Amino acid sequence: METRLLGKSGFAVPVLTFGSGTFSYGNGGPAVFGTTGDDEARRLVDICLDAGACMFDSADAYSGGESETILGKAIAGRRNKVLISTKTAQRVGDGANDVGTSRRHIIEACEGSLKRLGVDVIDLYQMHCFDALTPVQETMRALDDLVTAGKIRYIGCSNYSGWHVLKSLWTADRHGWTPFVAHQAHYSLLCRDYEWELMPLGQAEGIGGVIWSPLAQGRLTGKLNRNNPVPEGSRKARRSGDMSLDESLPEEQFFRLVDELQAVASEVGRSVSAVAVNWVLCRPTVSTVIVGARTEEQLRDILTSADFTLSDEQVKRLEKASRKPPAYPYWHQVSNYTERNPFPVDVS
Repeated sequence: METRLLGKSGFAVPVLTFGSGTFSYGNGGPAVFGTTGDDEARRLVDICLDAGACMFDSADAYSGGESETILGKAIAGRRNKVLISTKTAQRVGDGANDVGTSRRHIIEACEGSLKRLGVDVIDLYQMHCFDALTPVQETMRALDDLVTAGKIRYIGCSNYSGWHVLKSLWTADRHGWTPFVAHQAHYSLLCRDYEWELMPLGQAEGIGGVIWSPLAQGRLTGKLNRNNPVPEGSRKARRSGDMSLDESLPEEQFFRLVDELQAVASEVGRSVSAVAVNWVLCRPTVSTVIVGARTEEQLRDILTSADFTLSDEQVKRLEKASRKPPAYPYWHQVSNYTERNPFPVDVS
């Protein structure tokens, strides 16, 4: 499998990362996305390694830490063959300090993740969300101390806005601390907000995109289309508005996008899911795309996303089908100053 450098670092990562958010014993708690247990998880990890997808992503908040525990068991005895990415900052307990990016929580959370994963060092450690109550200096110093201590190798953030990322980079640079080299961000054909602020920032500052939900929570698998819309009262319908996925495109434009995805998939002999992920891989700043699966069949299919190349014409067709007007001030910049402020995406 192709590898790319993570941002401006020398750290090479596979273009596909396996997300272990579905790993869980089903004991409840926050952020439960599936019930993949020990045996199934090890089999999925085996398939990933056979395909060259050797990076695995988790978080301490997924299923109350069970995701990390199960992942740790699945990689046991082959640490030298895998890259580990995990996150902290979301609430993991009832205590006042069981959340956020304070020095106390980061260090405690890192030690907990290391123990659950059964490893001595985490390859990429990311702040799962921005903590507006903790000074950026405190967060970046704590992360730098963990790098110096050999507990983590590279650091990144997730779900930050542009100014959050830039302030963190500026603070690290000012003090000579370890900077972010990755941003785990949401990006797909259905939700392209990443392009307007975070993608140009990534290009300018050397931040690699670690993309989550490239299939927009299953909306871009081809199962939903004009002949099979979301049933009223279904789980997807009840979650309407969640992360703006449903409202990110008008219904008719969504159907046209799926039509185009199905057409391209037929042309290249791949699944709709594989084409949707491959399109994301074509985009600037993207270092790796996180993919997930509950079954071997789903995993084997999605791992083919990196095995083919879309033509420039096919990429442009999908881009045009999914395009929507940008928010201010980007529509003003596109309309008036493109020659002095070029965009990394097609705005023609």
